[in-house]
Amino acid sequence: MAKRILIIEDNADLARLLAVNLRDQSYEVDSADDGPGGLAKTERTTYDLIILDVMLPGLDGLEVCRRIREKAAYVPIIMLTSRSSETDRVVGLEMGADDYVTKPFSIVELIARIKAIFRRVEQLRQNCTPSAAGRIESGDLVVDPERRAVTLRGNPVTLTAKEFDLLLYFTRSPGRVFTRSQLLDAVWGYGHDGYEHTVNSHINRLRAKIEEDPAHPRYILTVWGVGYKFTERDAAGKGQ
Repeated sequence: MAKRILIIEDNADLARLLAVNLRDQSYEVDSADDGPGGLAKTERTTYDLIILDVMLPGLDGLEVCRRIREKAAYVPIIMLTSRSSETDRVVGLEMGADDYVTKPFSIVELIARIKAIFRRVEQLRQNCTPSAAGRIESGDLVVDPERRAVTLRGNPVTLTAKEFDLLLYFTRSPGRVFTRSQLLDAVWGYGHDGYEHTVNSHINRLRAKIEEDPAHPRYILTVWGVGYKFTERDAAGKGQ
């Protein structure tokens, strides 16, 4: 089945150009020219990827991204921005964007990034084959890859899509130390060199949600001078 892409872009000429080139790649394409219209389409239709401009009438792209990320279902988002400052790029990533492209950009490069995201999503799905045995338990923490759900002491934990992907990546390799660059590449994909602080902020938010005392974590541990690791499962222990 052809993948469906939503373009939320108020520049009509650019939106048409993107749509033509994406349809040439056999994607199904919808479009919206403002933030509220784009959000409304995501309510009615399931998309495989969203191309989202930052500067939009009605609601800006950052707010649209934030609201999409409040939903349980995960959809990859590529943000388009005319802004070139590091701050704007970081804000987009922090809001949950998977990638960003600065205008003016190459259509060929954008399509390459789209394909890279689809490959990464497919790899994550293959690594999360549905089965009861796929549940990962560590102390009081349970991660269910099939349902993309997390519980702590039996209580549900609400995570963003990227927080869940990061936690799942950790829990699949307990005890293994990852650098920030490795985590950035595995969870966010290529093209984000130099944005390791995005990893730091997501880990801080994860700790706030799953650690009894985030200042003294027992699940996501800092390996000073290297990066982070998820505790060995036996070491997590219940009721400690």
